[in-house]
Amino acid sequence: MSVRPILVAPAPALRAVSARVEAFDGTVAGAVDDLLETMRARGAIGLSAPQIGDARRIAVIDPSGDGAAPEAFVNPRIVARGRAYGFVQESCLSLPGVVASVWRDTRVRVSAQDAQGRSFERDLAGLAAVSLQHEIDHLDGRLFVDRLGALRRWALRRRLGTAAAPHDGAPSAVGQ
Repeated sequence: MSVRPILVAPAPALRAVSARVEAFDGTVAGAVDDLLETMRARGAIGLSAPQIGDARRIAVIDPSGDGAAPEAFVNPRIVARGRAYGFVQESCLSLPGVVASVWRDTRVRVSAQDAQGRSFERDLAGLAAVSLQHEIDHLDGRLFVDRLGALRRWALRRRLGTAAAPHDGAPSAVGQ
């Protein structure tokens, strides 16, 4: 296990669609361990593999923020939404200093695999649901600021400059 550096926008890897994990070898468990250690070291509640330069569909969350209940999701996908929505304040290690409210589902059902390749489904609510959606966006080459309205994206571009500004186009397929 090791604490890995965090990629910061506009790193191209943050805009790439992550590759599905097919082989569940020791590298998957190692990536999960690195993600968990890095997340804890940075005081975050979620982290995805692209943020540490790994192009695979792996994410971890710990909405408790204290390391008590970390969860790993390999190849996660949302299979149902709870029709409970709200504006949620988000930030991201890959966009230091940026905080904004984003419209998100507050209840979702997710299908994923664990680090050994075992499939599972889980209902998530509140911060856990929001955190995993944020991480799945990373796996799809999106940043949370891409979910802002046009006026808010424009204001963010002016404040940050184009380097870390929201992306208006489709995610790239780099890294697949």
